Amino acid sequence: MPDTPARPFAVDPAPGIDLVLLGGDIGIYALARAFHEEYGIRATVVTRKVVGPVADSSILETVEVGMSASEDELIRALLEVGSGKASGPAGHRPILLANADFLVSLLAAHRDRLSQYFHLPLLADDVLATVADKAAFSEVCEQIGVPTPRTVVLDFAGGSTPEVPELDLGWPVVAKASRSSAYNAVSFPGKRKVFELHDRAQLLDLVGRLSAAGYTDRFVVQEMIPGDDTSMLSVTAYVDTRGKVTLLGGAQVLLEEHTPIAQGNPAAMYTTDLPDVLEQSVRFLEHTGYRGYANFDVKIDPRDGIAKFFEVNPRIGRNNYYMTAAGANVAVPVVADLVEDREAERMVPQQEILYSIVPWMLLRRYIIDPDLRARVREIGRRCTVHPLSYGPEGPRRRAYVLAAQANQVKKFLQHYPRPSADGF
Repeated sequence: MPDTPARPFAVDPAPGIDLVLLGGDIGIYALARAFHEEYGIRATVVTRKVVGPVADSSILETVEVGMSASEDELIRALLEVGSGKASGPAGHRPILLANADFLVSLLAAHRDRLSQYFHLPLLADDVLATVADKAAFSEVCEQIGVPTPRTVVLDFAGGSTPEVPELDLGWPVVAKASRSSAYNAVSFPGKRKVFELHDRAQLLDLVGRLSAAGYTDRFVVQEMIPGDDTSMLSVTAYVDTRGKVTLLGGAQVLLEEHTPIAQGNPAAMYTTDLPDVLEQSVRFLEHTGYRGYANFDVKIDPRDGIAKFFEVNPRIGRNNYYMTAAGANVAVPVVADLVEDREAERMVPQQEILYSIVPWMLLRRYIIDPDLRARVREIGRRCTVHPLSYGPEGPRRRAYVLAAQANQVKKFLQHYPRPSADGF
């Protein structure tokens, strides 16, 4: 099922619009692509190492800082880029975006210095501290009546080993760091983004490994919500500086990545209308005073049919191109808000599209429900998109996309060779 031909893109760069990105993954390229499609501009990507998703691209320029670069060196590189653009003939003030929790936290920690040169669509520090913490997220959801899985919090503050209470969540349980930015700072054997734990012994073993690694933040233990990857939903939003939600859309996940460090990142999804879930997302965003991009992870609980909210990422998310491809270009609301200083109407996806970074023959293997498989195949025949497959790019990029898809096949056969009832 080949990619649908690319949408028309702007030929001439729009005046007064510029973009700087911190990072180098698929989500970063997807942001650069969205801005290029809408405004014809070439983004500047600042990254420790230029890797496949942003290498050899005609729609962006890269600034490689080096793998050993400290956080201070990353900030200095951004300030140098911003200063250069401000003093250039156009005098641009770029929008600055990151798409990893720890990099968003880094930008927030240096917002005063960076705001001299950049538009920063960032949350206020107190809001960021709340929404980026999965434990605090669950507490807020309970307060406003947004369903979440039952949760127990283990606190490693000060390097102490927390006492593990008797759990009334059933087994297995799911365990994950409360803040991924804090989890990034530790390393230990068997480290994963998300853990499936089958008994108390496994939980105690994980607690011991976290403590030995010097982890000093909170870890959440949640009830396992049944259902495979096709029970997951993704919601993407933008809240402008006036507090208005000007971008809102969702998709049903079909397949998630299953490597230890990328567990849970959507690999395939299709856009669909999710009225109740979208309404609850808006309720959360308005209640917390949220600003900027947001990406919610949600799962339909087959036991009661209720959508349970897992977390909100304080960024647009790695899979953001599904919104742009479906007719809600993610660049438009932030430009309207910060560059044009106008109140935009809410943008929502206009088309039903299949977003996939894996080949169809691999994807169909994991869609067990024959009715869903038939529906997805029909959607894919009308419109299938891969975020890295973009018409203006040259042959080296096209070769990279083919190689990346082949590598996905290899990774799935290694880490998730056959679909399971719970997605683990």
